Amino acid sequence: MRFLVCGGAGFIGSHVVDRLLSEGHAVEVVDNLSTGSFSNLHQARLAGGDLKIHNIDVTTPEFLDLVSLRRPDVILQLTALSPSAAHSTLALSSAPAVVAALEAARLFGVKKVVLGVPAHLLYGEVPVREIPIKEGRVSEPISVPHVITRTLLQLLAVYREVHAVEYTALAIANVYGPRQRAEDGVVAAFAAALANNEAPEFFGSGKQTRDFVFVEDVVDAYVKAATKGDGLVINIGTGVQTSIAALWKEMSAGSTLQPVVGKQRPSDITRFAVSPVRARIQLAWAPFTSLSEGVATISPPR
Repeated sequence: MRFLVCGGAGFIGSHVVDRLLSEGHAVEVVDNLSTGSFSNLHQARLAGGDLKIHNIDVTTPEFLDLVSLRRPDVILQLTALSPSAAHSTLALSSAPAVVAALEAARLFGVKKVVLGVPAHLLYGEVPVREIPIKEGRVSEPISVPHVITRTLLQLLAVYREVHAVEYTALAIANVYGPRQRAEDGVVAAFAAALANNEAPEFFGSGKQTRDFVFVEDVVDAYVKAATKGDGLVINIGTGVQTSIAALWKEMSAGSTLQPVVGKQRPSDITRFAVSPVRARIQLAWAPFTSLSEGVATISPPR
């Protein structure tokens, strides 16, 4: 198949590109490098295969020209709601980016668009009894990014109903792994603190829980969603809550560094994990990397 990966030079996107090339697919990478880096594609370049890289923005006319020329089978849209936009009005830029992908699919006969969104922005804070969270859970919007996330899913549904553009939306838990920037995730931040022998910062008591899912597991979900899960929102996570304090304990074994406890950020949720049951049924997907195995790939040697 021919894939077009929007955000293919980013943390998750570059791993997706590696996987697609290893399976013999043709890959077009589109990235404006606002958060990504071509250095993330070093391994992909060395691997060879049918890879083309384009430094353009998905909202520009050049993107439509590219899709009309290359005619991909599937567009993987990974540029929506980047970590830098997840807590601010920068999230507003995600809507034009998703519309651009959907319009390109409509105009040039792309079979499917796969979109990933942060699960915590879709569901927000929920009662403990509802964790792990199942798809379809509706909560009151608490921020601009929360509203935008729902809007993106509504856009997918409209394009499917009106223009027959197929989609799968992945509601992804807290992704971590190699190539993640320290400012984009707590696992990467802790790994950087250990590497630099600096005390990490807890935003709050450290009792907050998250659902940590390894990047290669997420890549597997993206690849499977290219041919499965049509018209659905599907959670990608482990269903397991891990506290920030427990994560630090796992990563810092043998270290004498002590975390600095700061104030909890207003936008942070208290407890979180998503149910992977629908993913097992619809994508034949399940997480296969334990937290200890995953953090070992980015933590300094002990």
